[in-house]
Amino acid sequence: MTDTRSYGDGLAVVTVTYSPGSTLQRFIDTLGEASQRPVRVILADNGSTDGAPERAAEEHAHVELVPTGGNLGYGGGANRGVAELGEECGWVVIANPDLEWDAGSLDVLLDAAKRWPRGGSFGPLITEPNGEVYPSARLLPSIGRGIGHALFGKVWPGNPWSRAYRQSEATVTERTAGWLSGSCLLLRREAWDSINGFDPRYFMYFEDVDLGDRLGRAGWLNVYVPDAKVMHIGGHSTAQASERMLVEHHRSAYRYLADRYRGPKWAPLRLALRLGLDARARLQTR
Repeated sequence: MTDTRSYGDGLAVVTVTYSPGSTLQRFIDTLGEASQRPVRVILADNGSTDGAPERAAEEHAHVELVPTGGNLGYGGGANRGVAELGEECGWVVIANPDLEWDAGSLDVLLDAAKRWPRGGSFGPLITEPNGEVYPSARLLPSIGRGIGHALFGKVWPGNPWSRAYRQSEATVTERTAGWLSGSCLLLRREAWDSINGFDPRYFMYFEDVDLGDRLGRAGWLNVYVPDAKVMHIGGHSTAQASERMLVEHHRSAYRYLADRYRGPKWAPLRLALRLGLDARARLQTR
């Protein structure tokens, strides 16, 4: 975890935009109530065509538009946004542009970081628009849980493998987790830089799972802070490309597991995973 750089106490929020529509304005408005500290906002834009990021940057002095040069995906776009920050920003938030922040929620996350000096990432309680709590603090996927969740998650949502993976029955209290949802993450800059941020090979999905795993391997903790609350509207940028996103989800799932079961010994398992995930993707995109 050692880093020779000296990080300041500045705070920045990086959000990856791809034609985010009107949700971006609500994101910026509610963010203004989420912290009493000055917040720099970076819009890492992956090629929006709706003009929303440009308008936001023009209307708000603390909001900066950073074109990524193409659609780099979520992790790649976030990496590009964070690269704009100097060492004065010791704290960075990666968040979807379709979030609404509860008042004081970002300060609650920062307060939690003081209690967890080995904490590398901190995630709030995330609700859906209907008030349902999204399971945003989960165990890392294993082969057993992964197969059970993949086979039965849609037809039997309450199956034991999905419940274990999602930590559905875990007490809603401040605790460590295997990984936290990348839709809203406060990251200690030292931790982020120590693992070089997101793995850009993940275009969409599992980049947050991979990040949480690599943070843990580097000696950092992923901390769930349910006293901080945000609402995720969800799906605005991906709604028009749902079939592609479903394929990307299965592709990323394979990449994550294949990276962790390398070498000739695990070749049969990797083949079985690839065939099974490819078949599942074809069935779900019919």
